[in-house]
Amino acid sequence: MSRLNRVTDKGAGLVRRWLGVLRDDLLTVRADPLPPSMWLRWLPHGFVCLAAVGIFLGDLNQLLGDGRLPQGGSVLVAAGQSGAAVLALRRPVPALWWSLIATLAGAVLLRRMLMAGQIDGFPWPWTPWGAAAHLLVLLLLSLRVPTRVSVGALAVTGLLTYVLQGLWGAWDYSPTGQTAVTLFGVAVVLGTALRGRREARVELGRQTTLTAEERARRTLLEERSRIARELHDVVAHHMSVISIQAQVAPHLVQDPPDELKENLAGIRQNAVEALTELRRVLDVLRSEHPAPGERADAPQPTLGRLAALVENTRAAGLTVTTEVAGERRPLPPGVELSAYRIVQEALSNVLRHAPGATAHVTLAYGPRALRVEVVNTAPTREPPPSAGAGHGLLGMRERAAMLGGTLTAGPWSGRGYRVEARLPVSAPPTTGPLPQDGTA
Repeated sequence: MSRLNRVTDKGAGLVRRWLGVLRDDLLTVRADPLPPSMWLRWLPHGFVCLAAVGIFLGDLNQLLGDGRLPQGGSVLVAAGQSGAAVLALRRPVPALWWSLIATLAGAVLLRRMLMAGQIDGFPWPWTPWGAAAHLLVLLLLSLRVPTRVSVGALAVTGLLTYVLQGLWGAWDYSPTGQTAVTLFGVAVVLGTALRGRREARVELGRQTTLTAEERARRTLLEERSRIARELHDVVAHHMSVISIQAQVAPHLVQDPPDELKENLAGIRQNAVEALTELRRVLDVLRSEHPAPGERADAPQPTLGRLAALVENTRAAGLTVTTEVAGERRPLPPGVELSAYRIVQEALSNVLRHAPGATAHVTLAYGPRALRVEVVNTAPTREPPPSAGAGHGLLGMRERAAMLGGTLTAGPWSGRGYRVEARLPVSAPPTTGPLPQDGTA
């Protein structure tokens, strides 16, 4: 018995909660404006207002003519039903109650005429124009409110129709309740479907934006990881050299003092420990998939391999010319590696996006910067569809930024394209005598 009481109490609690939610949904006056149209900004609003004018005139004519209602009552009923359609543009839930109250008032007035035998065969309890107005109200409501509110509005409408036609009734009338409720249900289903479609489109756009942002972020992180792996290779090489030089240095001095030996031993120990940590980080970074066509343990390229890169690009069908300006000299490994990767990515973009074009690569050695420029002419045919999304440019900009340089990319000479990077380098060593005043 106690179990039955618990089940009953739980069911009663669910009913009370559902009724409370329904009360909060249907007893509100909050504004919920109809959003402007995508094509013609105020087209829906103009259509609804024009329809409301037509409903008012048609309803007024029917109530005054066939319904034989007084002029004051006819105007109030027609204005209430048509005004509810206009109100539904901004406050759909209050418009629902306004339409129901106007319909109830019209049904009461018309029932008096039917019961008195003054009219015969009049459509009741929903007049055609009143049903059209309420149909518009339900459609506008279901376009903006949750489905449960639309279903609740339809249920209240059906209940009012049942009370008027089924329980109260009248004489010598043409029943319209069943047809009107059926049409109201179609309007609610249509409005709910359109609302769901609009929300799905908005959600799809949001997900597409998030996916694009996530793809760009992931590509940027992958490129940063690759750059870090390459730079760690360069740093590891220098740390190895430091360790070896610190080990050999005591043997280059006859009878080196113990203090020198201890300092060199400390330098070598720190270099070995740093090298161990670098190799541990490098192992983690190299656990990622290597770039296409490269082995994970392959040595990092420099500008000395630029000629081989150009020849491979020519073999792929792209006409490439090169130019070197200034005095060519060895550069820091990080600069040479980044310059090589920028040229490699730029030529790959020309192959993908500018079929039939020609490319020109320029390396300009300056006293404090290396300028890398890759330009291509306009393509001679349409490029094939590509899954790229501009992430190659992200990687090139990231490489230049990590070295304190800049990279610009954009249209060049009509339909051509130009990529230019400026990578700072240290000034070349001077060959003149050092100053003798101690400022060296």
